[in-house]
Amino acid sequence: MQPDGHVQPTRIAGSLRELGKRVTPQRRAILSIIQEHGGHLSADEIYYLARRDVPRLSLSTVYRTLDLLKELDLVAELHLAGDHYCYEAQSEVHQHLVCISCGKVIEFLCGHYARVHENLASEHGFTITGSRVELLGYCEECSKALVDN
Repeated sequence: MQPDGHVQPTRIAGSLRELGKRVTPQRRAILSIIQEHGGHLSADEIYYLARRDVPRLSLSTVYRTLDLLKELDLVAELHLAGDHYCYEAQSEVHQHLVCISCGKVIEFLCGHYARVHENLASEHGFTITGSRVELLGYCEECSKALVDN
């Protein structure tokens, strides 16, 4: 893991090889973009950015690659506020603040997260296998714009 909690691109490429999957220039470009931009990119944004390095890349290749990376649990697909999905490299558990005005996403870590989940699981006899926390509201810039109007 890198200091930011994300999986290193070379480790992802190694995981692909171990599973008998090729590491093509297209896949390498898509992985690099997801890592460099810290995630929260739509497939269209990934496509646009990846075409700088791989001009003949097709949007369908981006979607197929994202599906493969999701299947291999190397990339997470998030449906944050709005109508589109975004993608990020699998990383340590974190939560999201999502601006419902501009779509900005801020990652944060909650120190109480694990304890709350343990208590809920114990109280309800439930086995938690994963979670997603998205807190919706307005970022600082959009909050100011609302007050100014």
